Amino acid sequence: MNMIDTHIHADTRSSEDFEKMFVGGIDTAISCCYYPYKIANESVLINHMMRILNFEKKRCEKYGLNLKIALGIHPTNSLKSNKKIFKTLKQLIDEKKITAIGEIGLEEVTNDEIAIFKKQLDLAEETKTKVIIHTPRNNKLNVLKKIKSIVLESINPKLVVIDHINQRVIEEVIDENFMIGLTVQPQKMDVEEAIAILTSYGFDNFLLNSDISNKPSDPLSVPKTMRAMQKLDFKKKSINKIAFANAEKFFNI
Repeated sequence: MNMIDTHIHADTRSSEDFEKMFVGGIDTAISCCYYPYKIANESVLINHMMRILNFEKKRCEKYGLNLKIALGIHPTNSLKSNKKIFKTLKQLIDEKKITAIGEIGLEEVTNDEIAIFKKQLDLAEETKTKVIIHTPRNNKLNVLKKIKSIVLESINPKLVVIDHINQRVIEEVIDENFMIGLTVQPQKMDVEEAIAILTSYGFDNFLLNSDISNKPSDPLSVPKTMRAMQKLDFKKKSINKIAFANAEKFFNI
């Protein structure tokens, strides 16, 4: 079975994790941009982006994992001075070097976060680039409502993944034209909750990911979810949608 993990942070993980993912059936992963420490200036984040794009992609490929790249300004990396970053993003989009802008969104819902979020959505709408949108662990529903209102005012929702959605907040987004990311990761969601959501809401608008990062993570959470669905006798077509088909179609990979 082909599998795509639609949200990881390759720069935080070991080469052994990439080997595990490939052996476990994951052919492709999308690595998102997030710098887990305070950023002093634009150059730090641009260097981080270039590391993901150039170094991490090659490192994954050594172990059989095809790494696609999403780059953007995570809300916790918001900087007042960001012209160089946006110039870099636009160039990479024009050169077709990135699959999406991401991950972007809101965390503390500061004015700076909102301004940068809107600016990135404008760039995505202008260039018809897909976006991967982060929703926070804390105060998720209230922040999600703000994210949703901004997104619907700024961009075609068919270009958007709203990620890290769980059972407590899914009703807020299920009736929109978003793709919905389910993150099977310790402290976020277990396999059983992901399957419960899919059982209740169907398979057409969902993507699956591990969000492996500097937080507690399981690089095999996507294949574990797929195997659990097989054990429960879900239809092969439904499993394939979540395993790879939805991601292939949405990200055109």
